[in-house]
Formats: sequence, structure tokens, C-alpha cells
Amino acid sequence: MRIGILGSGGMAKSLGGAWTAAGHDVMIGGRDEGRAKQAAAGIGAAHGTIEEAARHGQAALVAVPAQAAPDLVRANAHNLTGRTVIDCTNSVVPTAGGLMLDGEPMAGQLAAAAPAAYLVKAFNLCHVSIWTLRPPVFENNPLAVPFCTDHPTATAAVEALIRSIGCTPAPCGGLARAAYLEATAALAIGLWWSGSEPRAAFPVHA
Repeated sequence: MRIGILGSGGMAKSLGGAWTAAGHDVMIGGRDEGRAKQAAAGIGAAHGTIEEAARHGQAALVAVPAQAAPDLVRANAHNLTGRTVIDCTNSVVPTAGGLMLDGEPMAGQLAAAAPAAYLVKAFNLCHVSIWTLRPPVFENNPLAVPFCTDHPTATAAVEALIRSIGCTPAPCGGLARAAYLEATAALAIGLWWSGSEPRAAFPVHA
């Protein structure tokens, strides 16, 4: 599959590297051409501008800081028409009461920014290091990747991308439920920061 990655940071390199290793045609697009070129070279992908990456893919991964994502997607909405757009961002802020979501659900904001694209919320629950594992397996079980989307086209695309890196798709409903994935990320990251292990709260029944 052709995948355009909007951004050249940690998620672009780790998840893009997993997809490149799985045989996908990946292009990393960045506002900083030198950084995009360096990130792409490290994983054997192509590089280009944000606009070129948006046009490149049958699927596009939004891998920029959450605060920048809506404007970036809005500016490239015409390039993303008819494409599966994967939102892996987490819009969270530390507060005195713990880690909290910052504003409206990000998946809904991105869907509104590119209404002719097929928006998916996915790949937001794990640290970037998890996507460098080949494959991500824990306690002899492949990692499950929850996702939310309203579109059959996007469902097929994201399930194929998840399976291709050795993980298990975990459909969680339509995009309206993406807010629960974002809240789960805030909870899990807060537990990690406090030194706890989120997985210990979800044991498998014997």
C-alpha cells in the first residue's frame, strides 16, 4: 500500500519503519526538508513535502503534534480527498489533577478539517518504541490495535496496515467513539508517568 506520512518525528520514523519493513511504499513529508530526508533515509522510505506525502498515499498518517494537526489537515484537505487518514495524535495536557484531554476530541476536529477524507483514530495508545518491535508481541500475544472509523474503505485499509506489521485489529466502533480512545490514552500515559503499569489493570480472565 502507498502511505504518506505527514510529519517527520518519532511516530513517523517508528510506525513508518514498521510499514516499510512490511513492504509498503512509504513517503515521509515534512515542513523541514532536511529533517524529512533524514527520517526517511533511516527507514528506507521516500521523502518529500507535506503536500507531496498527502498526495502520495492511499492512506495518510497524521504524525505531527496535536496542536498543529487540524490546521495541517485543513490546508491539505484537497490532497486527502478519498484517502484513508489515520489520526495517531494525543491532545493531552498535564494539570494539577493529572493528565487531561485538551479541548474537543482530535479525531472529530480532523474529520471536520477534511470532510471528504476517511478518518480513522488508531495507533495512539502505544509509545513510539513499541512500533520498532518486529513484531510487537507480549505474553505470546500479538499487540491489539484499537481503531475507530465510520468508513468501510478506511476499515479495510487500517486493518490491512495493522495486520501487515504483525498486530491484531481491534475495531471499537464509529468515529464518535474515538473520544474514548483519546481518553484511554490520557489515562494510560498518566499511569505510566506515575510509575504504574496500565496493563496490570486489564488482566485476562483465565
